[in-house]
Amino acid sequence: MTLQSRVVIWCSLFFLPLLLMANQTTAQEKRSNGKTVCSQPQPEQLCTAGNTCGSPSNPCTVDVKRTGDSAEVTADVADKKGNALFCVKTGTTVTWRSPSKNVGFLVDVGPPFPFRPGEAIIGGSDRPVSVVATKPGCYKYSAGACASGAIYGMCKTVEGEIIVTE
Repeated sequence: MTLQSRVVIWCSLFFLPLLLMANQTTAQEKRSNGKTVCSQPQPEQLCTAGNTCGSPSNPCTVDVKRTGDSAEVTADVADKKGNALFCVKTGTTVTWRSPSKNVGFLVDVGPPFPFRPGEAIIGGSDRPVSVVATKPGCYKYSAGACASGAIYGMCKTVEGEIIVTE
């Protein structure tokens, strides 16, 4: 078993319950009035060409990495920003990956889960994971990134929101 595999297994065993609980808390990206994007009426109206990733005929790539003091999720969109709201259309294949060497990740979206297959997304720098957006709506997610070889603060998490449109 490789070191990367052990990191991914460790993250999934110890951080899945944490991520599931964290998913119920308030997301980091907030509107100016203090509400989350998903609590706004018609959040799909926030989707623009600049923050929409891929299409049913063009896959979307989302990078999950561990930063110095947190984790960062960055979708491959025109207005690329870490931990920013992004949108995908139903039928779009979304590939979650880590561009950093020796980093495992765990992404929990929902509930309900907007992707097929309907389970937590567990991968790493040597194991990207592809899912297909199937259910329109606004979803909160928690993403954890774990760097192998670190003793203290090995894993960090971040929360965000994703909108799946028709």
